[in-house]
Amino acid sequence: MRISEEADGFDGEASNTSMISGASSPYQPTTEPVHPRHGLGGLRCDIDYLKTNFGILKLIEVILALIGFICIETIMMCLPCGGVYFFEFVSCSAFVVTGVLLLIFSLNLHTKVPHINWNLTDLVNTGASTFFFFLASIVLAALNHKTGAEIAAVIFGFLATAVYAYNTFLAVKRWRLRDVRAGAVQTSEYTRARTASRGEMETQPEIQ
Repeated sequence: MRISEEADGFDGEASNTSMISGASSPYQPTTEPVHPRHGLGGLRCDIDYLKTNFGILKLIEVILALIGFICIETIMMCLPCGGVYFFEFVSCSAFVVTGVLLLIFSLNLHTKVPHINWNLTDLVNTGASTFFFFLASIVLAALNHKTGAEIAAVIFGFLATAVYAYNTFLAVKRWRLRDVRAGAVQTSEYTRARTASRGEMETQPEIQ
């Protein structure tokens, strides 16, 4: 009986000790929810962007630039070849740059680098692509040898020029609208600050 009582006493003391140590331990279990990670680093495809005008136009631009590049690559013989080489460079560059921008916007990667003005970047790309596609299509039309591949490349070059020009028009409208909104916000903040400062001056007691 003595041994059992002592054992019971040890068990009671051990349970009490464990309760005290558990209560006083700084390492308490947390109840904060653990959010699972989706994808690679939170990347996800933004379907809504692909449904907007800019997303649809970029997809069409990539397809037209790729078709124009494929058409120009099927030309085996040319003399002179300056127009062919120039159109090849423009179509390849437009396909790569526009494709990269489409990928960045579709995966929301532009939100990871907020210090870059992505609207201005898109505007510069569309404006430059419009100018160079138009120039390359004119040069290729003037120097082509009336082959099917060259005629097809010229047609797709002018189609790409039209799509890029419309995209540039929308980008300029978006840029101006953003400037107007920013100016309105700055004006309202300035007016609010002036109103607040005048109110403080009126509430101050006059010095006798």
